[in-house]
Amino acid sequence: MQYFIVFLEGIITFISPCLLPMLPIYVSYFAGGSQRSVCKTLTNAIGFVTGFTLVFIAMGALAGTVGGFLREYQTATNVITGAIVVLFGLNFLGVLKFQLFKGMGSSVSQQNLGFFSSLLFGMVFSIGWTPCVGAFLGSALMLASQQGHVLTGVVMLLVYSLGLGIPFIISAVLIDKLKNAVQFIKRNYNLINLLSGSLLVLVGILMMSGLLGKFLSLLS
Repeated sequence: MQYFIVFLEGIITFISPCLLPMLPIYVSYFAGGSQRSVCKTLTNAIGFVTGFTLVFIAMGALAGTVGGFLREYQTATNVITGAIVVLFGLNFLGVLKFQLFKGMGSSVSQQNLGFFSSLLFGMVFSIGWTPCVGAFLGSALMLASQQGHVLTGVVMLLVYSLGLGIPFIISAVLIDKLKNAVQFIKRNYNLINLLSGSLLVLVGILMMSGLLGKFLSLLS
């Protein structure tokens, strides 16, 4: 069930106000100009997603390693990581205003990308993306750290990356057919932010209380 949570967090990251509006720019960038080739766009989008996935997996491995060292202080770890996730949620709800989570507003310049250059671009850009995706990426990392295992941390961040990457790849190929859906999401950003922030606060409270593991075991 914890994997479903981080997968959902990846999807919500994709539709967040600082990422979704940039999607047409990314698609144009991957296409290399006004004449879009589906094959080329798909190849470059997969390369880009693979790039940021590798970085996020490395973060998951680190979180799992740190969590392993802190397992003997499980109660304190639960409280600290849960409190951080609650803060992420309150920031998403607009109760708090962390400048750290301001999204990137800069555009990217076009060039003739291939798979490996797109992969490198994804790896580099994932670092710049961190302020934008920080709330849900941070929540996924906190969940990974609570597991206390490197492999679990890696898998959890892989699942998070799939939640973010799959809709990204689909949208990159079908952007022209998904305009109405994108516009609907944009019109309902306030509701999306409310639900997303509430989810983070709820997960954070469950982590702090130590009830998250019990809750997930009941659903598994």
